[in-house]
Amino acid sequence: MKDLLIKYLKPYWKQITLAVLLLVVQAISNLYLPNLNADIINNGVAKGDIEYITKTGGLMLLVTFLLAICAIMSSYLGSKTAMAFGRDVRRAIFHKVENFSQAELDKFGAPSLITRNTNDVQQVQMLVLMALNLMIMAPIMAIGGIIMALRQDAVLSYSIIIIVPIMAIIVWLLLQKATPLFRSIQVKIDRVNQVMREKLMGVRVIRAFVKNDFEAERFDKANRDLTATTLKVNRIMAFAIPSLTAIMNLSTVAIVWFGGHRIDSGAMPIGNLTAFITYIMQIMISILMAMGMFIMVPRAEASAERLSEVLNTEPTIKDPEKPALPSDIKGYLEFKNVSFHYPGAEEPVLSNISFVATPGETTAVIGSTGCGKSTLINLIPRFYDVTDGSILIDGIDIRDIPQHELRDKIGLVPQKAFLFSGTVADNLRYGNENATDDELWHALEVAQAKDFVMEMPGQLEAWIEQGGANVSGGQRQRLAIARALVKKPEIYVFDDSFSALDFKTDAKLRAALKDETKNSTVLIVAQRVSTIMDANRIIALNDNGTIAGIGTHDELMDTCPVYREIVYSQLSKEEIA
Repeated sequence: MKDLLIKYLKPYWKQITLAVLLLVVQAISNLYLPNLNADIINNGVAKGDIEYITKTGGLMLLVTFLLAICAIMSSYLGSKTAMAFGRDVRRAIFHKVENFSQAELDKFGAPSLITRNTNDVQQVQMLVLMALNLMIMAPIMAIGGIIMALRQDAVLSYSIIIIVPIMAIIVWLLLQKATPLFRSIQVKIDRVNQVMREKLMGVRVIRAFVKNDFEAERFDKANRDLTATTLKVNRIMAFAIPSLTAIMNLSTVAIVWFGGHRIDSGAMPIGNLTAFITYIMQIMISILMAMGMFIMVPRAEASAERLSEVLNTEPTIKDPEKPALPSDIKGYLEFKNVSFHYPGAEEPVLSNISFVATPGETTAVIGSTGCGKSTLINLIPRFYDVTDGSILIDGIDIRDIPQHELRDKIGLVPQKAFLFSGTVADNLRYGNENATDDELWHALEVAQAKDFVMEMPGQLEAWIEQGGANVSGGQRQRLAIARALVKKPEIYVFDDSFSALDFKTDAKLRAALKDETKNSTVLIVAQRVSTIMDANRIIALNDNGTIAGIGTHDELMDTCPVYREIVYSQLSKEEIA
């Protein structure tokens, strides 16, 4: 936690220094006021000196005004610093996650990353806010209170030796029990977030399978677990306030009783007893303030560790230190003996994959479910790095190309078409922010999406909900295809992007794509044989991720049993002929 605080509070050291100085002045003013009050009682009231009372009372008012100004300014500076710290950490987490490969995203999981960038940041932010007020004030007030109490009456100050250790022991015991629970609370918040996110994202599936009660019970279980742990912590900490308050009140009674005897014997004036009680209360309040900080520290420390875990994770996929020079070749894609296995997996998903895709040609990949087709696609924009072999684009290993340049060459239409909340135009310009309306309409026409967009209220300015929730699956896919077309990349990658289209729309779309992509390399992953029969090159994959055969449709029908089996499972003999 220390490293996190130092790194992200360093830019605000001037604000922090000024806030600390104001808090010191505030603490000194607080300690000075009881002493002035004692002087008024001892020297003014006892002697009936109105002039002394007026003079000292005016000084007290001045000190109180200074105290108020310092309190307001220190609170403002502390709040401003804490909020800026939270903003900077959230921004750092966001940018770090942006650079994560799919492996790091899989490791942390989306629910945990969301919790870390919201709840965890808030916990540390609150600690900073409290630290810039209570953590600085508490020790000054406690130490200053002890010194000032000793000045009022040394004998009565022996009570501090008994009171303070008792309070410290109670706080220590409570924290020993509560600290492990604070750490587990953050993990359980992750779980609640995960279940809630799954519920929202899978609401249609849940309703279709009538699993509302099951999901409600699953959420209730995670919620009850979090509630039980939180209640346990709160019960432990709830014991602190009554016990410490009881000690404060009993201590006050004892001090008044012993102080009364000392006043009666003439060993101390009554004003000193009043000031002594005030200082004792300040000491005890300081301990309560410190306890409030100590309550927050374990939870904030757990959150800081989780944040540091993200910030200190180095992405496995990095830009090259010495990027390769751009090539004159455009759109040339080659796989050279590529193998890949997921982290922790025993068997590779893909093994010894080699093929070449060139501009003006369509290369298709087909195979059974789970044979590694989508994995192969994910290797091209370096969502994952190959385990063995190499992938070349324009004759250069993709690991030698900066990631933004590499991905700028590729127009990807993912298997699950995702649209962002915004207008149709906003989503299409995600590929090219400078695209004109005419270019957008042209892309929509090629993607067979023009007709339904023209029927939408506002047309290009029609609103799209997050994830494309207000359009059908086929419309979502066509908009995603149009988005890639607007980009006009060197290489088009379609990852099973035609599955939600009817055969007629599929055929029209593929015909329109031929003219649009005639100067680009096209790579298509498909389940339907009809989608890829006309491809210049078809790659059939075995179930174990190896190549069963490469060639045209006719060539594979003659030489590749795997491809032939897929074809016969989907098409009749008349359709094949």
